[in-house]
Amino acid sequence: MTADTIDPAKTRARTVIIVDDDPAVLNSLQFALEIEDFVVLVYATGEEFLEAEIPAKGCLVLDYNMPGLNGLQLLDRMRARGHDLPAILITSNPSPITRQRAALAGVVIIEKPLLGNTLSDAIRESLENDPRR
Repeated sequence: MTADTIDPAKTRARTVIIVDDDPAVLNSLQFALEIEDFVVLVYATGEEFLEAEIPAKGCLVLDYNMPGLNGLQLLDRMRARGHDLPAILITSNPSPITRQRAALAGVVIIEKPLLGNTLSDAIRESLENDPRR
C-alpha cells in the first residue's frame, strides 16, 4: 500500500512505514504486518519516502543498508524536518558505531534474519509508548 491508497476506514488502525530497498523484504513484511491488522506503507528508498506525505502517527521500520540514504541518515533528515515518529532499524551484523548511533537516536535495532514475532512486538511497543497516540 502506498500513501495514495490508504483506506480511510482503516485510519484508526496502527500505521507502519517500511523503507527497504529489497522488494522481497518489503513484500513479506507488508504481508505479515497486514495480517496483524496494521496499515502498512512501503517505500523502496529513503528519497522516495521523503518525497511522500509523512503520516503524523505510526512506526518507522528502516533498513540500515540502502543505496543513497541509509536508515539512520533518513531518520536524521526526517527529524530535521520536524517528524519524530518512533523508529526501528533492521540490519544484519550492526557495527558498534551503528549500535551507538541508533541508541543515541532512540532507535531499536532488530537484526536480520527477522525471526518470530520480534519485529511486530517491537512495533506494538513503539506505538504503545508513543506519546502522540
